[in-house]
Amino acid sequence: MINKYETIFVIDSTKTEDEITALIEKFKSLIEKYGEIESVDDWGKRRLAYPINDLTEGYYVLVNFKSKPDFPAELERVYGITDGIIRDIVVKREED
Repeated sequence: MINKYETIFVIDSTKTEDEITALIEKFKSLIEKYGEIESVDDWGKRRLAYPINDLTEGYYVLVNFKSKPDFPAELERVYGITDGIIRDIVVKREED
């Protein structure tokens, strides 16, 4: 069974452009390995609603994808152990 998901992850804005690009590519390739990417929206640097680890800005990326139901837990695990990711969320989308 394949479900639709969306994930938003926030990258530490003090990282260099190359480091940010590398993190985005890392997660795009991980999602492509276990599912199918529908769209990637690079929202760029934005102000955080509240400070996280003394940071007031983060680099936001939204990815819509399809995968099996067991993959989002693995994606969240990888977010949690990746240096530079300060927040993340994975949400199941309703079928159209």
